[in-house]
Amino acid sequence: MSGVAPEEPLSDVAYAYDGSLEGLLSAVFEAYARREDPQDVAPEAILQPRLGQTVRSVETDVERAVRVQRGIKRACGAAAYDAVMRASLSDDPDAGTVVYRFVRYAMAANRPHDCSGCRKRGTCSGPMGSSRPTDAIGCSGKASKSVLNDLAHPAVEPLHRLVRAVGNERHHMVQFLRFEHLENGVWLARCNPSASVVPLLMDWFAGRFNTQPFIIYDEVHRLAGVYEGRDWYLVRTDELNVPDRAADERLMQAAWKRFYRTVAVEARYNPELRRQFMPKRLWKNILEMHEDLPGAELARGEGAPAERLWRG
Repeated sequence: MSGVAPEEPLSDVAYAYDGSLEGLLSAVFEAYARREDPQDVAPEAILQPRLGQTVRSVETDVERAVRVQRGIKRACGAAAYDAVMRASLSDDPDAGTVVYRFVRYAMAANRPHDCSGCRKRGTCSGPMGSSRPTDAIGCSGKASKSVLNDLAHPAVEPLHRLVRAVGNERHHMVQFLRFEHLENGVWLARCNPSASVVPLLMDWFAGRFNTQPFIIYDEVHRLAGVYEGRDWYLVRTDELNVPDRAADERLMQAAWKRFYRTVAVEARYNPELRRQFMPKRLWKNILEMHEDLPGAELARGEGAPAERLWRG
């Protein structure tokens, strides 16, 4: 018989992927295909191999990623995949490994989420939260058959922690995004979240802007969510080149800042409490806080754009 002998599985190996959800799911597929159990699964840009560890660079394969997605949903339920998707958006360097460990455990346990025994199933927005615009309540956690409720298991608790952190960051963005009107009719919001939550924001804001086009640009992860009035999509770009502000935008900003100062109760001024509810790392993109940051202005990209996101 001719042919190449199959490669022996490695016991001390790390998988490096491109940082995307598709890349992470491709790494999960690779681990099953090679019958390996990588010690670490991390984006190539941040992976730090251990002493003597072999690193495999996993190419992103959308077809394989879709197969893993379908497998998780079929074996463990849509809620488990939703948790995987949200955790993958975390900036935690161990997020890839956490997701991989959870998928291995969940697929082995093969227990989909079942809400039949939950008294809140009529009002719940979905297990572990939902990506729908109505997301507000989250699962009550009474579905005992779900692997998501095995909180004592070392493969599940870290995933819950990441999902909760990403959800909190999404909530911050819903609260503190500030849009400005551009002269071509588009609304633009810049943000600097600690997780790549723009994909989780687009449905929520699209439901409220309705037919009004807008852009949400994540300055940290260099990701823009573009809504054209009907559908939205994501664009990766290092620079954002947009038209000037609309003629009335400066007046509207001044009016908003005056309103903010007017409703403030100086006798109850509590800067520590404000920093607790409004993290200072977000202030540079919150309009009413600009006067509290010496010389703070909205950052503007100079020079030729990497990609034009909008053509008026």
